Amino acid sequence: MAEGAAGDTPDPAAAGLETRTLRLQRAALVVGAGDATGGAIARRFAREGYVTCVTRRLVEHLEPLVTRIRAEGGVVHPFGSDARDEQAVSTLFQHIEQEIGPLEVVVFNIGANVRFPIAETTERVYRKVWELGALAGFLVGREAARVMVPRGRGTIVFTGATASLRGGSGFAAFAGAKHALRALAQSMARELGPQGIHVAHVVIDGAIDTAFIRDNFPERYRLKERDGILDPDAIAEQYWQLHRQPRNAWTHELDLRPWIEPW
Repeated sequence: MAEGAAGDTPDPAAAGLETRTLRLQRAALVVGAGDATGGAIARRFAREGYVTCVTRRLVEHLEPLVTRIRAEGGVVHPFGSDARDEQAVSTLFQHIEQEIGPLEVVVFNIGANVRFPIAETTERVYRKVWELGALAGFLVGREAARVMVPRGRGTIVFTGATASLRGGSGFAAFAGAKHALRALAQSMARELGPQGIHVAHVVIDGAIDTAFIRDNFPERYRLKERDGILDPDAIAEQYWQLHRQPRNAWTHELDLRPWIEPW
């Protein structure tokens, strides 16, 4: 066929159908898609056919995760975004909804774990931890509600910690942020549940299999051989199961810990 013949000309109707099909794909967003829990959650939803959107403040830090998801056959879109920035969060949600697909799942997974004696905790440290752990959670949760409520469906999951339930020596800033995030999740669940939105809070109580634990707490890391630390893939499975729950048996708060953890 000669160059420029009809067979080489894109069909506008077909192109429009392809665009509409793309935008009908289910999307999942993981804010704070790190090398352990957040990355495992993104991979789990990608395996189920979700177009997975992942964010970190610096997009280049997402390259290993993006490569792995694509190698496993998943579709992923990385974003560099500061979850403390209201305009950045709003723009992120608008872009995903308009260009990628409707958000069915949003996971807020920013940690912000620091330890300082109270007398050494500066205003800057406390404010930064609060912004990362609490303010950012509010901004992400609010934007998720704005796009999900009109559709009457969706899942929003906030990652908590032991500090969500009780304070500890040296954890004034971290516990303050995590307590606030838990209160946000509870308030959103009560408001949005009747509107079809499943809001859940997951308390991660224990060491997670990460390079940080391996390098800084080798004795604790050796408990991995006895299933004594949390496996990120096992955590991710519980997030997937939360999303799959029927609304007549929704879990709001789920605590995950290895069998060896005292509580």
